[in-house]
Amino acid sequence: MTQPEHPRGQPAIRTTAMPADTNPAGDIFGGWLMSQMDLAAGNVAARRARGRCATVAVDSFTFHQPVKVGDEVSVFATILREGRSSMQLHVEAWRRSREGEETQCVTRASFVFVALDDDGRPRPLPTAD
Repeated sequence: MTQPEHPRGQPAIRTTAMPADTNPAGDIFGGWLMSQMDLAAGNVAARRARGRCATVAVDSFTFHQPVKVGDEVSVFATILREGRSSMQLHVEAWRRSREGEETQCVTRASFVFVALDDDGRPRPLPTAD
């Protein structure tokens, strides 16, 4: 799959990669980046569901470029499909160095979320506006 030249839409989350987030090689730990993507996708899913959601599946994580300490990381999440209570989201993380304006897609994945009721059971998604 070819990398897009620019992210689509507005970021669901934006943060700065810090020294505490590195692996032994000095790059940003993949697990940190995965958690940022889960947070961003969760924001989008909760807004669509108008309430509590849970990650039920993550698929096809692909890491294209390393993230360095100090990079600004922006995560974009788009809903691809909806079921009765579930949503599949395409999620991309993009980096921008502190010194420049050029952005690069560093990783992408597919997430599935389910809308939950107050008891933690799946519930139907509300009708889209």
